[in-house]
Amino acid sequence: MLEVIGAGMGRTGTYSLKAALERLGHGPCHHMSSLGGDLRRILGWEAAARGEPVAWEDLLAGYRATVDWPSCFFWRELADAYRHAPVILTVRDPARWYASVRDTIYRSSHRRPGWHGLAMWLEDRVCAGLRVRRRMCERVIWEGTFGSRFGDPDFAIQVFEWHTAHVQEVIPDHRLLVYDVGQGWGPLCEFLGVPRPDEPFPHLNDTAAFRRMASRRRRRLLTLRPLGSDERTAVR
Repeated sequence: MLEVIGAGMGRTGTYSLKAALERLGHGPCHHMSSLGGDLRRILGWEAAARGEPVAWEDLLAGYRATVDWPSCFFWRELADAYRHAPVILTVRDPARWYASVRDTIYRSSHRRPGWHGLAMWLEDRVCAGLRVRRRMCERVIWEGTFGSRFGDPDFAIQVFEWHTAHVQEVIPDHRLLVYDVGQGWGPLCEFLGVPRPDEPFPHLNDTAAFRRMASRRRRRLLTLRPLGSDERTAVR
């Protein structure tokens, strides 16, 4: 049963929020990194994006919270299905958000000429889960959210800003936290009604960290070595 719903798009601090929610007792928390090679769940998200009926209890079985894509694409459906769950909308400066998405998940999702494209082709042949996951991301994120126009910065930022405004229009104030993870524990703990931990807030998975993990993942995949848990986090 979901206890917390994250409505913020990826690269707004969602991985940090995932870690924070789990530290506060709302774990496990679903995130794109949670999917790994779970083909059943990946295909379930893809079916949801096609508009097929969704049994949310089955698709999110075992999770107490959810953030990031693909679930943020369905924030309204989840808010309706779990009417007592608070909603957290992570926000970020739009220009910095766009640059972060462009340089991380967009870059890792699309083939380019040369070595990068060849490496992605080989990855898809070595790892069926990664291939299907990329296909799901294409449907949910690049087509479903951005209409295949993410490469146009003005359009993508307009979508991001519309999403931020729309969530605030739909979700009543008492149920919604508009949250910048740079604010740390304070607003999050107050909103959830839990004590503030005596430890630093987890600021994780910035652009440099994403690239390092993605690079290690690629080297391991292409040499047929097993992935470590941190490297599976970078698979998009």
